[in-house]
Amino acid sequence: MALNKIERRKRIHYRIRKVVNGTAERPRMVVFSSNKQIYVQVVDDLKGITLVAAASNDKELAADCKGKTGVEAAAIVGKKIAERALAKGITTISFDRGGYLYHGRVKSLADAAREGGLIF
Repeated sequence: MALNKIERRKRIHYRIRKVVNGTAERPRMVVFSSNKQIYVQVVDDLKGITLVAAASNDKELAADCKGKTGVEAAAIVGKKIAERALAKGITTISFDRGGYLYHGRVKSLADAAREGGLIF
């Protein structure tokens, strides 16, 4: 039987997670994208904690993302996560695309995070 879209993405994500993991020196930046919003977290997998997070529906970012396309909103979130990570002293990360294809909103978020100063 064929997999549905969500099951397929989860399988790809598990395959990615075998290789990509976050440490204290190089935490993992993971992306989740719903139909309307995009969320990103910087996670230390060894301790099991989220160090920094941002989303298109955060109180700070909701007004900026309102009325924008998904790609534009993802760029705003990418810049914000880079700003918050640099404030916490995080410069290098491992990028986990969460099973999504690397184009559109995911690519826009990653490019904006790189412009913001994150290295990956």
